[in-house]
Amino acid sequence: MLSIKKYAAIDIGSNAVRLLISNIIEQKGKPVQFKKNSLVRVPIRLGSDVFIHNKISKENTQRILDTMLAFKLLMKSHKVVKYKACATSAMRESTNGKQVVDLVLKNSDISIDIIEGEEEAAIIAATDLNSYIDKSKTYLYVDVGGGSTEFTVIHEGIPAASRSFKIGTVRLLNDMVSKEAWQELEQWIKSHTSDYDKISVLGSGGNINKIFKISGKALGKPLTYFYLTSYYQLLQSYSYEERITELDLNQDRADVIIPAMRIYLSSMKWSGAKNIYVPKIGLADGIIKSIYYQTVSSNTQ
Repeated sequence: MLSIKKYAAIDIGSNAVRLLISNIIEQKGKPVQFKKNSLVRVPIRLGSDVFIHNKISKENTQRILDTMLAFKLLMKSHKVVKYKACATSAMRESTNGKQVVDLVLKNSDISIDIIEGEEEAAIIAATDLNSYIDKSKTYLYVDVGGGSTEFTVIHEGIPAASRSFKIGTVRLLNDMVSKEAWQELEQWIKSHTSDYDKISVLGSGGNINKIFKISGKALGKPLTYFYLTSYYQLLQSYSYEERITELDLNQDRADVIIPAMRIYLSSMKWSGAKNIYVPKIGLADGIIKSIYYQTVSSNTQ
């Protein structure tokens, strides 16, 4: 007996808003499969409003409303049976975040959960990383966002430590990360990875996915610290306009990719990792899995 249902996840980040629609494939006697069906990304960049002015602007409030209405129609067309919408750093810190959430609910009937950094890290850590990792190894999982970055140390397949830091690409672009914040992150990484002989970084987020795609590496193969450093230097040698015209980067990627690489390279340096693996998963994948497992547990109770 084969059952295929569609679930959706809406991730309202500080840089972009995403709708992920996945097929949930259930077959008796076989493990459930989560297969990406569609991904829509809208670069609203709420963080530029919030981290500077502490609130979401009228223009971006309207863009969020329009995007949520569009997502609502897309989910309807796809016959999505369940969804969950989560907002992270920018919405969390904005003085009018709750008002925007209420407006979205009133206009599109989409209910948004504003989640804390620790919950965000937990959702991401709960994604099925087992298919991407070697359980005999130790990893530092780094999910870079616009407003914050989530870090999880995974030893022998089990999360050993997890923390969210307010160091993200949009904050860095606006020069809003203090030297002390970097020092605190360095200390956290070193203290939680120093007990392990060998560690690799697992990187997630749109920027590392793009770099991995550009590298031409086969899925499952890592990028080296040397490769990442070289590409970082290359990017810095081009102007913002040249990164768009000559390196073929989207305009909303061409600026944030540099601070994102700084976070990944710092994480590798402080943990002593020589390689970074890119499993292409993130918050939206974690949301889909959390909806599914919550549904399964409520059905078995």
